[in-house]
Amino acid sequence: MPGPLLHPGYDEEKLRKIAELLPCREVQAELLLALMGQPEHHSYPAIFIYGHRASGKSHTINMLMKELELPHVMVSCVECLSVALLFEQVLLSFFGADAAALLPRCPSLSDFVRIYRQQCSESPAKQTRYIIMEKAEMLRDTDANLLPALLRLQELVEDNVTVILLSEIVWDKFRPNTGCFEPLLLHFSDYSKGELQQILSKDRHPSYSAEFYSSYINILLGVFYSVCRDLRELRHLAALNFSKFCEPLEEGKVKESDTHKLWRNIEPHLKKAMQTVYLREVSSLQWEKMQEMEEKEAGAVRGLSAHTHVELPYYSKFLLIAAYLASYNPARTDKRFFVKHHGKIKKTNFLKKNEKTSNHLLGPKPFPLDRMLAIFYSVVDSRVAPSASIFSQISSLVTLQLLNQASHDDQLDAPKYKCAVSMDFICAISRTVNFDIVKYLYDFL
Repeated sequence: MPGPLLHPGYDEEKLRKIAELLPCREVQAELLLALMGQPEHHSYPAIFIYGHRASGKSHTINMLMKELELPHVMVSCVECLSVALLFEQVLLSFFGADAAALLPRCPSLSDFVRIYRQQCSESPAKQTRYIIMEKAEMLRDTDANLLPALLRLQELVEDNVTVILLSEIVWDKFRPNTGCFEPLLLHFSDYSKGELQQILSKDRHPSYSAEFYSSYINILLGVFYSVCRDLRELRHLAALNFSKFCEPLEEGKVKESDTHKLWRNIEPHLKKAMQTVYLREVSSLQWEKMQEMEEKEAGAVRGLSAHTHVELPYYSKFLLIAAYLASYNPARTDKRFFVKHHGKIKKTNFLKKNEKTSNHLLGPKPFPLDRMLAIFYSVVDSRVAPSASIFSQISSLVTLQLLNQASHDDQLDAPKYKCAVSMDFICAISRTVNFDIVKYLYDFL
């Protein structure tokens, strides 16, 4: 059981409840309380909290604000597409709709500061107000004066207000070139394996004992911990695969204590699930269908190594297919292959009579990034909506030497790549996602 948080300015019962709601984050919660100080005292103007995704940053600050009933506003920098929305949300939360209505249609920073100061004079703060900015790295793309102003907002509006920035990047990469007020830094490290075991075990299924579910989580972490430390993703995978783990138990073949037999049953299933890590768009039903499809094609892909077949993510396979098509098809044929309503194209224009050499004999040709992405979105469209991690997967394919970068890093226009895999390799990859690549290759028309 977690020990109670210690802070003389807050109710002990509330602090004890917060400690229970924040397993493995009691140290960070105590540090935050120490930085925030007494509710009625002036707090530090700005706090910068950073750490990897799903490391408990937002959850910890949310619990502190709600359970201690502190005046605050949570602002998502992704949802606030303009500074006008940001200013409106802050004024609305602290001073009500009448104050937000005072903002002009296109407010400047000085308009926001003026209205905030005016409202403060009418209703001064009895305790510290907190403005919490989630995904704060998005602020780097806004007006150059916005971030420095937020960091010293307490001074500008002459109010007891603290701005808390939550980010996935370190402050050294965040700091504006023009300089600014330095916030206090607080790091949320990744959960250790033991901490993940403790947190995930709390989600146990009511039909099974705590020890049984804990042993399942231990098996799950044994497979996924080396490639995934994301608590939300691991929780998703645990819920997705638990029914498969329980199958021998429900059929009466084993007992709860037969961990070794349960492990042998679930091990191949979990290794197949490696390709759905961070692919949250795939539901349980879709994943089961994908597995059935792979089992049917298992005989055809025996020559493919475990590294390339099992552990290559789902979208990376389609990116590799798109890269192969871009390398071996002439650019003029893209409309014919990938545009659904391309109209009539005369065969004499599509096939040149003087083309006697196969593109596969000439080798892969470089292609721009935007062409590969256009082909990728065309071939993946009917399966799942593309995610935001596409560019990181392209970098991974380059690192694995499945793609080669054909242009220099300092080139101003779009980067160019070459596909570095063989025909047999790409055919095997295509079969795992049920894609007939031969129909889209110019040399095989």
